[in-house]
Amino acid sequence: MKGLTGFQPVEMDSSNKNTENTRSRRYVISKRLDRIFLELGHVFAFIARFFKEVWFPPYEIKEVINQCYEIGVRSLPLISLTGFIIGIVFTNQSRPSLADFGATALLPALISVAIVRAMGPLVTALIAAGRVASGIGAELGSMRVTEQIDAMEVSATNPFKFLVVSRVLASTLMIPALTMYTTLVSLLGGYLNVHQNEQTTLITFFYQVFEAITFLDIAASSVKSVIFGFTIGMVGCYKGYNSSKGTEGVGKAANSSVVTAMFLIFIEELLIMQVINALRVF
Repeated sequence: MKGLTGFQPVEMDSSNKNTENTRSRRYVISKRLDRIFLELGHVFAFIARFFKEVWFPPYEIKEVINQCYEIGVRSLPLISLTGFIIGIVFTNQSRPSLADFGATALLPALISVAIVRAMGPLVTALIAAGRVASGIGAELGSMRVTEQIDAMEVSATNPFKFLVVSRVLASTLMIPALTMYTTLVSLLGGYLNVHQNEQTTLITFFYQVFEAITFLDIAASSVKSVIFGFTIGMVGCYKGYNSSKGTEGVGKAANSSVVTAMFLIFIEELLIMQVINALRVF
């Protein structure tokens, strides 16, 4: 009996060591890096599924139109106020610098270049990220935790096509339209400020505006808006569609949608501007 009792702890120690070695080797790189790469894999699979589902029927046209109304029309008041204020503030901030060199006549051209090239698309995307991405993330997150998405799958409805594809398409279509509207409102705000101080006419102002910009500026702004819209819709849908942990998960989905969308928008702005600046050389 002594031999048996003395032998048992040795056997348990060796099994514990094997278990610890197995646990330490279950990660390919490390726990944190493995999670990052797994998350990236899920993201790319989610995007690939979108491009697969978008081409095949049934097409949820009514839901796309409904989401275009929710994303586009309901954002107009906030977009209008923000764009108008940006035009006035940017004009006021730029006038003293130009006045030091006696070049206030170049103010319309400066406003047009700044708003059309950068401020219009970027401000619109950031506002939409705060309003649209959080709304989509919270809506889909609540549907996930209340098992409404599971119920749609049971009832032979494709929830991915109805919920995700429609919202991503709507945001991709409406953000460029909102960007054009924001640009116009900002230019009107700048014109009112210029007219009040320099008595510039509307025709003269917009003549200088369109003389300062090129087709490449308009094309780049449109391309950026499409990419921003796709990013906002995709981030909101991904965070909400894959949320968990009840009501806490809904809040996290809405919050992370805004943060991630804004972060990606700034990264995309940087990369696109590098490409556009390279194209201007040729």
